[in-house]
Amino acid sequence: MDNSTVFVEHVIEAPVADVWKAITDKEEMKKWYFTVEDFRLEKEFIFHFDGQGSKGEQYHHICVITEIDPGKKLQHTWRYQDFPGESLVTWELIPEGDFTRVQLTHQGLDSFPQDSPDFEKASFKQGWTQIITVMLAGFFKEKTSVNS
Repeated sequence: MDNSTVFVEHVIEAPVADVWKAITDKEEMKKWYFTVEDFRLEKEFIFHFDGQGSKGEQYHHICVITEIDPGKKLQHTWRYQDFPGESLVTWELIPEGDFTRVQLTHQGLDSFPQDSPDFEKASFKQGWTQIITVMLAGFFKEKTSVNS
């Protein structure tokens, strides 16, 4: 994999339909991801959210949905207000019985300013790994324990 791409893969203890809902329903996203005030699962829909950098900086993310294959694939652009560059995030869901293999690819990282540690490949790798293996996976572990 080149220096401009991050790939994270993890098996989630939940069926594909549940994981799909978690990554595409704004009320579900608020529970484990970012608060995305306006999100509609429509091609070319633009959504926004805010995130924090390593030193407390606030980054306003602007994303455009580019591809939807229900239950299988969600793809969207990823850029930052007031910074050059645009990248592409692809979520792919692969059923494995009652589990789901989540594969996330984030391409085009070299389009962002290279003078900030927040835009380095290692930062994206750490962030996506935390989001998928801890936050998303933990969301389903919590749901399971509540329903037990």
